[in-house]
Amino acid sequence: MTPTTTTPLAPPVGAELADRVLGGWLGRIAGNMLGKPVEQGEVWTRARIERYLRLAGALPLTDYLPEPPTESDGLALRPEWRDCVRGRIHGSCRDDDVDYAILGLHLLETHGFGFSTEQLGDLWLLRLPYLQTFTAERVAYRNLAGGLKPPLTATYDNPYQEWIGALIRADVFGWTSPGLPRRAASLARRDAVLSHTGNGVYGSMWAAALISAAFTAPGARAALDEALAVIPASSRLARTVRRVVSLYEAGLAWEETLTTVGEETSGLGWIHVVPNVAVLTAGLLYGEGDFTRTLALTVRGGLDTDSNGATAGSVAGVLCGAAAIPERWKDPLEDTVRSAVFGFDGVRISELAERTVRLAESFGP
Repeated sequence: MTPTTTTPLAPPVGAELADRVLGGWLGRIAGNMLGKPVEQGEVWTRARIERYLRLAGALPLTDYLPEPPTESDGLALRPEWRDCVRGRIHGSCRDDDVDYAILGLHLLETHGFGFSTEQLGDLWLLRLPYLQTFTAERVAYRNLAGGLKPPLTATYDNPYQEWIGALIRADVFGWTSPGLPRRAASLARRDAVLSHTGNGVYGSMWAAALISAAFTAPGARAALDEALAVIPASSRLARTVRRVVSLYEAGLAWEETLTTVGEETSGLGWIHVVPNVAVLTAGLLYGEGDFTRTLALTVRGGLDTDSNGATAGSVAGVLCGAAAIPERWKDPLEDTVRSAVFGFDGVRISELAERTVRLAESFGP
């Protein structure tokens, strides 16, 4: 893989920073909402998602998912689909992909950038309902409640250590470290080791660095290069990202790239971080800088669709800024977030973005 050589831009400040951070929040929430109805990778394969969209007359996908075209499709969707499809959205649905971004913001407001992993664990117990945690996070929560301390919270009786959970918690560290991918990755690592190890931690560091780099990189391709620099080059996650980039640069179609990498990562499961990072990387590259195309391709790629859509939306939103995101993605959200994090249900998206900007401005390079 040949690195890009374009000189990074200066980090945004003032109104531009505010627009880019708001773009990240809006993109994360919109991408999460787009992918949420089909979030079950063993049921909603890439082929089945394509069939759904074709029957609904929604290809190419340029908006939230349409209502199910058949009764069987409706029964297979996530039960929350009625609040996540076109014409039915009034504010965001509650989802852990957004809850963790909110909790991360609260963590930095409460403990600052010097927070410890132990303080993060205490905040989970105080602010996050146990039944709204899943896989590695639920194991870590149970271990915390049982008196274990990090890093044992991540390793004791935890078969999900390299799944995608830590990656979905990384955005706030990128949003508050614009143009500082290594700092973003360091913060994300401190968060991730509460529940993950190995590629699970690298995925979080990579995502935080990717979002941070999006503030100063000229595009997704350059941001991907910067993000790869913060994780071990020999890790399976890094090798998989490089593989997707190489197939893209070789001129393979999006479908061919996903089929090839899907075969190479088969057996890991649909919530494992490595195959999901492949889908996410492909969405960012083949999206070619277009916000709508990036979200659509990422979700159409299958696997953990709401998590991948959320992270792709965050990166794309930071790259283009809130003002450039089409209204059809923003207006249905009604500037409102549903959240299970105690004290945050009904908070305004614009308020979350303003608080994030204050944190970013409070800690210089």
